[in-house]
Amino acid sequence: MEPLPLSLHRQRLKVEYDDDKVVAPEIKTEPWEPPNWEKQLGFIREMRSRRDAPVDYMGAGKCFDTEAPAHVQRFQVLLSLMLSSQTRDQVTATAMHKLRVHGCTVENILSTDDEILGKLICPVGFWKKKVKYIKMTSTKLQKEFGGDIPNSVEELVSLPGVGPKMAHLVMDIAWGQVSGIGVDTHVHRICNRLGWLRNTSKNPVETGKALEEWLPRDLWSEINWLLVGFGQQICLPVNPLCSLCLNQRCCTGLNALLDDIFSIDFESIIKSL
Repeated sequence: MEPLPLSLHRQRLKVEYDDDKVVAPEIKTEPWEPPNWEKQLGFIREMRSRRDAPVDYMGAGKCFDTEAPAHVQRFQVLLSLMLSSQTRDQVTATAMHKLRVHGCTVENILSTDDEILGKLICPVGFWKKKVKYIKMTSTKLQKEFGGDIPNSVEELVSLPGVGPKMAHLVMDIAWGQVSGIGVDTHVHRICNRLGWLRNTSKNPVETGKALEEWLPRDLWSEINWLLVGFGQQICLPVNPLCSLCLNQRCCTGLNALLDDIFSIDFESIIKSL
């Protein structure tokens, strides 16, 4: 059956219990975007211009064998992202190097004993659990996808150990398709600090959805790489280097911290000592 014209889909249908000839007006809301975000993004690009953060030379986009067949490269991208969860890029890169020397293909991984595989990827975070995920995922790839990785977010998240953030990054790096914004702890933290979210977000999933509501789609691929490196070098989780940040005058996180400091009644504290 041919789909109905779009205009018909958008018609408001009157239901039996509606008052006759009374149609509620549509509420129009102005699209929201954070103030100064373009200026802040420009500063971040400037601070990241040297491309010398760990993600730039040890991230998932750098851990695969460029001489391998395309489907093997994609598999290695997927594995590097699976290993990177709760793990520093340096550790992930070392583990991927050992896997590549061993033979990082679906067939070789499936024929590798779990104990040996564990020694190859240790000490990545939760390496024992990741051994199971890698084996289960490799089995599914061989049986259902002919040894390649799927090319949709829906199928990628069906793989053991793969979540939405990882799936979006796989789609971008391995398939060259932008399906969404990959939000990790760095992106989550920085977006909250810069005031890039209408409401404070509690987790990366919420941050990703909120960011996609206003950030132009042509920036979705770049933003993860930019913010991850920025978070590794300047906007650190603990003791961020605010004095070196070009956004120090327009950062809501820094301003909130200063407000908290200056609101303290130091005179009363001193008198009570």
